[in-house]
Amino acid sequence: MFDIGFWELVVIAVLGLIVLGPERLPGALRSMQRGVSKVKEFTSNMQQELNHELRIKELHEHLKQAEELGMDKLPPDVQRSIVELQAAAQQVQRPYATPANTGNSTDKPKDSSDG
Repeated sequence: MFDIGFWELVVIAVLGLIVLGPERLPGALRSMQRGVSKVKEFTSNMQQELNHELRIKELHEHLKQAEELGMDKLPPDVQRSIVELQAAAQQVQRPYATPANTGNSTDKPKDSSDG
């Protein structure tokens, strides 16, 4: 990663011990470790987001190609993208579907005796 050898680490540790002292050195190491882990997490999230966006762009390009060629003359990779897009669309619509009978319908007409 940083290409630091053993002796460089020893020199850094001795300098840290001299500058920070034995009381504050463990806390400084812990905070540095937390910072490095946050940076790693951030870069991992960014990489996942970029991969997701690139996949979306690829799907859009395949969709444009499908519109241009017509649905019956598509290459296999474009057909797979279309099937994937259709599955994603169905998955998005599923949570918004209204349940058939929940048992507590509030759309009942008001009775004249209710007031």
